[in-house]
Amino acid sequence: MAASRPSDRDAVARVIEDWARERPELDTSPLEVLARLHRTFLRYSTRLTTSIELHGLSVAGFDVLTALRRAGDPYRLTAGQLADSGLVSSAGVTLRIDRLEKDDLIARERDADDRRVVYSRLTDKGLALVDTVFAEHLDNERRMLGGLSPSERRQLARLLRKLEVSILDSDEEPADATA
Repeated sequence: MAASRPSDRDAVARVIEDWARERPELDTSPLEVLARLHRTFLRYSTRLTTSIELHGLSVAGFDVLTALRRAGDPYRLTAGQLADSGLVSSAGVTLRIDRLEKDDLIARERDADDRRVVYSRLTDKGLALVDTVFAEHLDNERRMLGGLSPSERRQLARLLRKLEVSILDSDEEPADATA
């Protein structure tokens, strides 16, 4: 559907033109990157969520299942380990585990040596589901990146990593450092 594709003069370009007209002394070049990144993320997030929800999962639940799957056999982690995986916040881990356990996708089990330690483990049903959904997820992401060559994908990944570091480094700079 051509109407949903960005044109040479898309919304970001129009915003930049508007600011150039209204406040020509301002450097709006950051908008060309970060506004596009934001708009791209929103589109990506919508497609990701839609794809995962078709399987009755939330993105948060999917993150838990993929963290358990990546842990390798026996596909189990503690709530703390799940929180440390980087994709799951510690605040929501228990709620996510409760929901996934209710859906028989994971089971809680106590450590044989230390009964205070509780693991969340993928059930056979959870393992089969995460394997199916993750393969579909990668196909979905591959389609979304279809307009980029393998070389462009690698270049973009490097640039996005560099941008992430730049944003993290900006936290250490005083707000008026550019003035």
